Amino acid sequence: MPRAIVVTENTPAALREVDDEFLRGASPDAADVRVEVTHSGLNFKDGMALAHDPGVARVSPLVPGIDLVGTVATGSRFAPGTAVVLNGSGIGETRHGGFAERAFVPEGSLVALPAGIDARRAAAIGTAGFTAMLSILRLERDVAPGDGPVLVTGSAGGVGSIAIALLAGLGYEVTASTGRPEQTDYLRSLGAADVIDRATLSEAGRPMQKTRWAGAVDSVGSHTLANVLAQTRWGGTVTACGLAQGSDLPTTVLPFILRNVTLAGVNSVDAPLALREEAWARLATDLDLELLDSLTTETTLTDVIGLGDEILAGRIRGRTVVDVSA
Repeated sequence: MPRAIVVTENTPAALREVDDEFLRGASPDAADVRVEVTHSGLNFKDGMALAHDPGVARVSPLVPGIDLVGTVATGSRFAPGTAVVLNGSGIGETRHGGFAERAFVPEGSLVALPAGIDARRAAAIGTAGFTAMLSILRLERDVAPGDGPVLVTGSAGGVGSIAIALLAGLGYEVTASTGRPEQTDYLRSLGAADVIDRATLSEAGRPMQKTRWAGAVDSVGSHTLANVLAQTRWGGTVTACGLAQGSDLPTTVLPFILRNVTLAGVNSVDAPLALREEAWARLATDLDLELLDSLTTETTLTDVIGLGDEILAGRIRGRTVVDVSA
């Protein structure tokens, strides 16, 4: 029988053997695509799910893992053996996810792996890279290379690391914000032209401030996002995809009505198939895969349980791939 990490309201996450009936059980709809999973990735949400935080773990029992990469076995528009990736779409939250050797998943969100991206690298990209790419697709509508510095907050995390690599590769001047000064060399290796202390953004500030940014990719929220908006130039765009500092947004309408700033939300969970395919096609062409390798570490199903607290505490840099078959 396949192995899976299972967590419940009353019992901690543990690796155990499960059958297909169990793996189908948390699916809210009839899921008819069976995927033999080879890799997953560790995300902030997965850390929450491993702790059975009800903000993410919406069912009990639950197999965490909001990403999975594997091969189609049965029940899909794809031929058996096709390598596919799935990010979000409820897996690891409202239905069993990628921390298992087998999954039953919704067909409408599966994307065939683009040429040039293997299973391990697809897992390294994961929801973090997918979200970063969605952010850039939205940002580049209004902000071009040469318009000025683009800020990336939460820059040493998964979304931030890949956003820096993508933006720098596209020719943007990137400033990274971090609370970990020891990561400065790492962030510059990804392509950041400048690194600033997140403390300069994390406290309450004036609703309108001196302009600094042509745009930004924010995964932090709260006062940080409010200050970024207050410092964004006329016509700039700030994308919001996370709430590491908090879900509040203590700002005013002034950046929007006086500087024409756009705040664009990015939701990777419910992205339609066409947007998923566009983002993965761009990742295949725009992301330096050797650079991706340099920011990736690998773990197993046995060991990933212990990393949940680490990612929640902000002690994990870059991306962590889970080799499900190891």
